[in-house]
Amino acid sequence: MSFTFEPARTRVVFGRGTAATVRAEAERLGAARVLLIARHGGDRVAAELGPLLTARFTGAAMHTPVEVTERALALLREHSADCVVSVGGGSSTGLSKALSVRAGVPQIIIPTTYAGSEVTPVLGETASGLKKTRRDAAIQPDTVIYDVDLTLDLPIDVTVTSALNALAHAVGARGNENPLIDAIATRAIDGILSALGGNPSTVEARTALLSSAWLAGTCLASVPMGLHHKLAHVLGGSFGLPHAATHTALLSHTAPVDLVEQVHDTAARFGAATSLRQLGMAESDLSRAAEIAEHPDALRVLTSAWRDASSG
Repeated sequence: MSFTFEPARTRVVFGRGTAATVRAEAERLGAARVLLIARHGGDRVAAELGPLLTARFTGAAMHTPVEVTERALALLREHSADCVVSVGGGSSTGLSKALSVRAGVPQIIIPTTYAGSEVTPVLGETASGLKKTRRDAAIQPDTVIYDVDLTLDLPIDVTVTSALNALAHAVGARGNENPLIDAIATRAIDGILSALGGNPSTVEARTALLSSAWLAGTCLASVPMGLHHKLAHVLGGSFGLPHAATHTALLSHTAPVDLVEQVHDTAARFGAATSLRQLGMAESDLSRAAEIAEHPDALRVLTSAWRDASSG
């Protein structure tokens, strides 16, 4: 056994109604002028920020295109914002990270999906059709506010693919030599699959999914990205496939043997795509995707994920 472990510096506020703490959290970071990144769900947080809110950006996009970041950065500078608050899924989180690391301002993330990327020092950005990922402590969010109430109206299709996205983070860390990370990953996997095994729309299930996503993200922050995540980023950045749905379609082809059937059946039960073909990926593009991924097993996994028997 050999490992190095450096706990993340992110402050986590978890519960129901916790979005009400956003102003206090911003002031704790010394903020006086906040740029809010939000579309859906942003009005409540805007009201809570009160006089701290100086501008709002609603154009966050999937896979964090650099041209979108530049527009948001211009707005941040125009209003002399000294803090970024984001509300939403991975698109809002990615943009917040991109702005924070460029402008050197603190950030508060309020996730409304279950990806888990909000507690990582990882940023994936797309430029010229390629998505590149970097890991830097400066990217790590300062505070994450998990408010279960903000997830209660998340559509069931997004709930499932988002949760399976988080599951992929935990699966990639299970069995890690660091016993803490292994334990966290195992707890996250159990929590996600258990919540998706019943009715994921209940408050109890939403709470379990949100807390498990936090655990899964903690795993992602502590281990290198494997083939699964490399392929997901290639398929999203270069071929425009939706991020969470792509994780879902890939996962039963990259997960450990003991989880493959359960992952596949869970996705299929809720009508989520279990093949890249269902997401619109052309078979003729598989070789190019494998080439970009630069991994000896990439084409085999991509082909398996494209041909999945459940897609008919």
